[in-house]
Amino acid sequence: MANELEGRTVAILAADGVEKVELVQPREELRKAGARVEVISLSADPIQSMSADINPDEKIDVDRAVADVSADDYDALVLPGGTVNPDTLRADATAVAFVKAFFTAGKPVGAICHGPWTLVEADVVRGRTLTSFPSIRTDLRNAGATVVDEQVVCDEGLVTSRNPDDLDAFCATLVEEFARGRHPVHPQGATA
Repeated sequence: MANELEGRTVAILAADGVEKVELVQPREELRKAGARVEVISLSADPIQSMSADINPDEKIDVDRAVADVSADDYDALVLPGGTVNPDTLRADATAVAFVKAFFTAGKPVGAICHGPWTLVEADVVRGRTLTSFPSIRTDLRNAGATVVDEQVVCDEGLVTSRNPDDLDAFCATLVEEFARGRHPVHPQGATA
């Protein structure tokens, strides 16, 4: 990975409770590939990261609040996990609309662990194949997704993985898909 993402800007959308490694490792790998990466949250205040979902870790600086940005500002989006993080994001209409806008524009999106919960709320998983942490797979199926148990799944620009053990494969696939850029808009992503 050298400069595959030179000139691209990637948003990482996260809130308090984010699994630290699922934000930090993708951010670093995307930067190594040449991308400019911004952490977006519900406010511009630092967010509390977690380790193993229940152990508080360091505060992570936020670049911009989601209310102050648009999907038009970015080439791709990453949704890290942690149980509380996506549960908080999916309850915020502005965050959900931000996520949905990436799909409407055919821009690539990566989600790991519990991150796909926000995709359910944005109503963008119907007809898609993806993976996630086991405890949210029923939610994904109920939202119309086909769920598989694989290290990394790529479906027309949507990259998903199960947990932190999959981060190396997840990050490598993110770089590949983000370098490809826009994809044809999936029929689900075109809905209002």
